[in-house]
Amino acid sequence: METRRLNLPLNPLRAFAVASRHKTFTAAAQELGVSQVAISRQIAILENYLNVSLFERSTRSAKLTEIGRAFGSEIAGLFDDIESATQRIINQETQSTVNLRVYPTFAHYWLMPRLVEFTERFPDIRIRFDTRVEPLDFRGTHLDVAVQLGNGSWRDAKSRKLFDEEVDVVCSADYLRRHGPITQPQDIARCELLHARYRRRAWEHWADAMEVDISHHKRTEFETSLLTFSAAEKGFGMAIGQLGLLEDPIRTGQLVRPLERAIPTGSTFYVVWPTAISVNVKTKRFIDWLLEQVGEAPEFFRAGEGAAPMPRMTRAKGMA
Repeated sequence: METRRLNLPLNPLRAFAVASRHKTFTAAAQELGVSQVAISRQIAILENYLNVSLFERSTRSAKLTEIGRAFGSEIAGLFDDIESATQRIINQETQSTVNLRVYPTFAHYWLMPRLVEFTERFPDIRIRFDTRVEPLDFRGTHLDVAVQLGNGSWRDAKSRKLFDEEVDVVCSADYLRRHGPITQPQDIARCELLHARYRRRAWEHWADAMEVDISHHKRTEFETSLLTFSAAEKGFGMAIGQLGLLEDPIRTGQLVRPLERAIPTGSTFYVVWPTAISVNVKTKRFIDWLLEQVGEAPEFFRAGEGAAPMPRMTRAKGMA
């Protein structure tokens, strides 16, 4: 016997999915651009449809019921999938664009100097950068691929190693002349320490490895490692440099390593891509190109096969 299809109340379902994720009507209203009253009304429609209470309401707040919490958890992923599928249809330009999540520092110091070679080899593929620093989850996003620092394990994703992270103290040659000599870890005591908010414990880990105390040292904090390294290049102080990313400024003398003591952090840079959807050709070529840059075997094409350019698209598009 054929199962009767339900006439689902999609707007109330969407309102509830967002409200259950935020756990407040106010935050859901802000995300959806409607009033708090509208959210409450939509959820009331859904509760009437289901004949269950999803939120316990009081005079000043609303709290998820056990049923509401379980139902919200189940439907959240479904709306993410719908949003992701819709985004792929809307963005027809994805025929020629690889949507890449990458750290600002990695993009600036490692990827950009090499990317000209990729665009020359594949002139019809463009890279769109997403430089948000947040936990990687491909669900509900337009992302095709990411470069991440970690242990190689991400949800619903496959990864390949690019290179291990090693760090060392770096500064400008001018700063070293003004505050040197710096030949031992203890010499850092007279230096300004530059911190990145997203790598807040980098100096602490370095001090543990070097067995020195830096708890009372002068410090300046920046939002990102990119700003921290830029400040070091300008002579503001000492930074914990990610050596795999800073090869060019170290080679050209913009940064120097006064101690020359590389420390492995135990983390690794990986290229990561989702397994829930098929990987398109343009993304496969970009992944193989990244692996080629670090001397690793290709993931998708035999050696030399990935060098052939893709068929030229009807419309040329600039890099995002």
